[in-house]
Amino acid sequence: MMDNQEIEITLLLDAMRLRYGYDFTGYARASLTRRINKGLEESGFSTISELIPRIIYDKDFFTNFVKHLSVHFTEMFRDPEFYKTLRENVIPYLNTYPFVKIWSAGISTGEEVYSLAILLKEEGLYDKVQIYATDFSDIVLEKAKKAIYPKDLIKRSTSNYQEAGGKRSFADYYHADYESAIFDRSLKDNIVFANHNLVTDSVFGEMNLILCRNVMIYFGMDLQGRVVKLFSDSLRNNGFLCLGTKETLDFSEVKKNFVTLVSGQKIYQKKRLDECRDAE
Repeated sequence: MMDNQEIEITLLLDAMRLRYGYDFTGYARASLTRRINKGLEESGFSTISELIPRIIYDKDFFTNFVKHLSVHFTEMFRDPEFYKTLRENVIPYLNTYPFVKIWSAGISTGEEVYSLAILLKEEGLYDKVQIYATDFSDIVLEKAKKAIYPKDLIKRSTSNYQEAGGKRSFADYYHADYESAIFDRSLKDNIVFANHNLVTDSVFGEMNLILCRNVMIYFGMDLQGRVVKLFSDSLRNNGFLCLGTKETLDFSEVKKNFVTLVSGQKIYQKKRLDECRDAE
């Protein structure tokens, strides 16, 4: 039997799904409950039951509240060894194509997609790529489009960039303005920012490379399975899927469609259709 708070959370999730199409029912419940309670505390309401009518009738309030339900921790060249592996093992393969389509999913405020853009520029691939940078939150997408980040984070970003095999001075890619670092506009030239919800939206083109790192750790197992199926269906044969260090395809029905490219990194390559059939 559910306790009162569980009932209230279920009603809140149903209200958001029915009113706005945002479905959080597949998220890991313990983590989601903590974030709901944090949003409740900041909203000034005493109970979730008091919160629900405001969510239903005030879209601006909902937009502000929903930002609490998604974790937006990110940084430039996060996990440098991943970017080094991408540089050395994936980019040379992609460089054999005349045109490359890349989907960076769950970009949050954009640090990782700009890291990718820098890497592609240094490897001579940027001019023939189209990057689709998506998130379900319009608030964080607007921040990502601006490419303006606190200057006090640059020291960590510079260290990450160097560990990732950076070939230039990191300062070449931004200029400082008071307390902010504003990244070069040219990094945005081949990036399309778009709202896409991994929970409810459909297949996203035929991609050569998909990156979705440290997003699915907040999903329950069923939702993780649906999302990796979405990625598999969105990838071309021989395309690459990059996940976070604590994420895996091991429990997914589409695992048979992929091979692990580099041991120790969650970079997978999709097999050709005939190879998938042979594996069955």
